[in-house]
Amino acid sequence: MTINAPRPHDSNISLAPPSSLMIAHHALIAEDDPMICMLLTEMLMEMGHTVCAAVATHDDAVIQAAKLKPDLMIVDAGLRGGSGVDAMTKILAIGFIPHLFMSGNIAKVRMQRPDAIMLEKPFNELALTQALQRALRTKLNA
Repeated sequence: MTINAPRPHDSNISLAPPSSLMIAHHALIAEDDPMICMLLTEMLMEMGHTVCAAVATHDDAVIQAAKLKPDLMIVDAGLRGGSGVDAMTKILAIGFIPHLFMSGNIAKVRMQRPDAIMLEKPFNELALTQALQRALRTKLNA
């Protein structure tokens, strides 16, 4: 099932302008918690990015990545119907997409993907920005 990405609402949060690595990107969010998905969508849009899709399952992540060809992915390590790590393995077999994994237990993800970019839940805006910058640098080095 695909979750329609919500539109951001007016907020009192002031965000710094994006760095050169943080030019606008089309992001796909794979997150099965609707509240975290909504928070991520708002944060990304406030940073100037667009969210091309927000999905909650392993299969939808793979399907939508192939269909929409996002240039950035934020993937929960545990998705409905499977692992976000397994979904990214399938997606990366087709072609590289800068990505980061989110988890409340990054040690578990680190065992599967030692070199992966991680964002530990709960997170704040600064941690998200730094993780996005690291993920996007992998694109520059790929």
